[in-house]
Amino acid sequence: MEKASSGCFFQQMYSSVIGISMERDHMKDLRRYLVLKYIQYLVLSSSNAVSTFLGLLGSLYTIILLQSAKVSSKSTTVLIASIAKADILVSVCVVSDMIIWTFDVSALSTAFTSALLQNLLTANTHISCLLLSCVAFEAYLITFFPVESRHVRTVKNAKLTSRIIWILITVECVIFQMEDFLKANSMSTHISSHCTLLFHFSGRAAVLLRSLSYFLGIFLRIVNVYFYYKIFFSMSNRSTLKTK
Repeated sequence: MEKASSGCFFQQMYSSVIGISMERDHMKDLRRYLVLKYIQYLVLSSSNAVSTFLGLLGSLYTIILLQSAKVSSKSTTVLIASIAKADILVSVCVVSDMIIWTFDVSALSTAFTSALLQNLLTANTHISCLLLSCVAFEAYLITFFPVESRHVRTVKNAKLTSRIIWILITVECVIFQMEDFLKANSMSTHISSHCTLLFHFSGRAAVLLRSLSYFLGIFLRIVNVYFYYKIFFSMSNRSTLKTK
């Protein structure tokens, strides 16, 4: 009974978010994809091989699905498309690891490359968490403020939000990579005073960003649980009223 009610909840919620202009199969697929990504990034404490593989398959299928003319262009589909595209970063890391492992390319297996691949995975996680939270917030607005929020829930705003998130996380990734690069150089060679100042700046910025992302991750989990809690009980109350 509990599993059935949870499935019904996600079906109703994401059906209202994605829109009724799509075919039922498309709605099911996008709904399952959102649930998969939510579990992968906001429920699991860390990713594993199974969740990563399923996430990549789901993102590939979603990118293909969203090219269909049968899928309406809405703000939520823009956010979903951006979530799927974020997995390109994971694909780059997976392919790089396969090349290093298969062909034993020692030139690629450097500290700089390892740090870069790790930073790309971090960027993917942060982008996905922020975009999933945007989807949850939109579901909340649709449930409780459908008319008042209509001017906010536009394709233009969704594209702008996605672009801002990508820019911010790209800057974060660059700072992390700069810190790793300067740290590696400071251990191997003598660096100039300018590089020393840059090293200290990037180091402090990286520490600040890591602390911020940690607390932001906790905050996003709490906010998402609140959104889904409110939506779940709102839909349960509506179902109860209809049955009376």
